[in-house]
Amino acid sequence: MRAVGYQKSLPVTDENALVDIELPDPVASGHDLLVEVKAVSVNPVDAKVRMRAEPAPGEWKVLGWDAAGIVRAVGPEVKRFRLGDEVWYAGAVTRQGCNSELHLVDERIVGKKPRTLSWAEAAAMPLTAVTAWEMLFDRLDITRPIPGVSQALLIIGAGGGVGSMAVQLARRPGNVTVIGTASRPETAEWAKALGAEYVLDHSRPLAPQIEALGLGGPGYVFSITQTDRHFADVVKLIAPQGRFGLIDDPPSLDIMPFKAKSVSAHWELMFTRSTFQTADMIRQAEILEEVSNLVDAGVLKTTLSDVAGPINAANLRRAHALLESGTAKGKIVLEGFGA
Repeated sequence: MRAVGYQKSLPVTDENALVDIELPDPVASGHDLLVEVKAVSVNPVDAKVRMRAEPAPGEWKVLGWDAAGIVRAVGPEVKRFRLGDEVWYAGAVTRQGCNSELHLVDERIVGKKPRTLSWAEAAAMPLTAVTAWEMLFDRLDITRPIPGVSQALLIIGAGGGVGSMAVQLARRPGNVTVIGTASRPETAEWAKALGAEYVLDHSRPLAPQIEALGLGGPGYVFSITQTDRHFADVVKLIAPQGRFGLIDDPPSLDIMPFKAKSVSAHWELMFTRSTFQTADMIRQAEILEEVSNLVDAGVLKTTLSDVAGPINAANLRRAHALLESGTAKGKIVLEGFGA
């Protein structure tokens, strides 16, 4: 099968950073689905893994943790899917990624693809949807009000992939004021179009901008990007007994300043359930099914912003470079393997 992989961690400007390769077709076992990959999207985790993890000498590592495709084979323990089912998923970081014609994925982290979306539109959503859902409803628990506190959610980095999904999902309960941040006109307009009621400029201090809104300190803060840069402002602006969550990788994080306000801090990594094979691992499949239903009902829409061509090394290198520049809006998708 055709795939895109690498053997050495290299800058994306190096043509060997990602290479077109041929690999043996994988074989489904256990709870595995063998999926014919139709479209994939790129995420910051792709670039992080590329620069941090090398395969064993002589082997290839395949990236990619967002896919939509068709089930072509199932392992003996599979119960939820049949041959020909159209699926979407984000995969597991402990296994080979989906930048390949055929891909193995555990059925317990797979959902049925929305009927109303194309392959490219669907591939843009799984990782960001699961990440945003778990943060908002499992970690920050935005459906549980904080007494006497503004039911407002600040999303730092609302224009990217996770932010785009978080804005839409946070509007669903109907009682949460969504405040996004962006630094460019196009990403600010993108966040507003998705449902953010206010969009602040995160190139400037956030605490004064929150104060100027007159809403009071938000009870919930979801930091997606540059947490170390914004943390001092978050300490100032978050409400007493508020809930703070983050997904990026600050070099260090001293949460002692939260003590006076009894603020709780929450990490979110959507790969935790699959990495540790948790007892509730199937919850990710359930989330994807719920998101799929909401898409088909017209409540949520794809965050696809660009189809960067077929799945090959050159196109993936360009997509990685755009992600690493910090200027991406929504999600970048690659579709098909060409002739």
